[in-house]
Amino acid sequence: MGQSSYEEISEYLTCSAQCLTSAVADSEFIATAGKIVDAIYQALRSGNKVLLAGNGGSAGDAQHIAGEFLSRLYYDRSPLPAVALTTDSSILTAIANDYGYDQVFERQVLGLGHRGDVLIVLSTSGRSANILKAIKAGHDKGMTVVGFTGSAGRDMGAACDLCLFAPSTSTPIIQQIHMAAAHVICGLVEKRLFPLR
Repeated sequence: MGQSSYEEISEYLTCSAQCLTSAVADSEFIATAGKIVDAIYQALRSGNKVLLAGNGGSAGDAQHIAGEFLSRLYYDRSPLPAVALTTDSSILTAIANDYGYDQVFERQVLGLGHRGDVLIVLSTSGRSANILKAIKAGHDKGMTVVGFTGSAGRDMGAACDLCLFAPSTSTPIIQQIHMAAAHVICGLVEKRLFPLR
């Protein structure tokens, strides 16, 4: 491995670690994550579900989070109802073709969402048109809307009931923080719904 590669790898990992350290030191970030745990716990305990949406890498993150709920995270327990709105190619392409890509999540939220459900939306920029439309649709359906974005996504954050702001403007670093936070949130929800005796 060349010296330049070594330095670039070290620099990237250092930046990643610094961003995670910033999130840990941010009391508002920690408190908001706790409120998200409470919102998801209350919804699932009441028989409601979680819908998730994102584009690109955030679509992968949405699917990852849904898998932690519906399958399992730390231990065997009953499945929890969570649906990533990013996985059905027929639905995505039909809506994109017939109505426009900006409505691919909005129409799914309007068709599948119910009062008391939680909608989790992920956008590193906070500017994705289809995510912003999904947020409005979630509110129209009486859902609790939870956002995951970066430090520049303040407008998106203001539109959500709860929003986690990763302290970065770098897309891959933001996504790393989102998944670190999502793992602890999923784990705490799992623990509260299925306490180990």
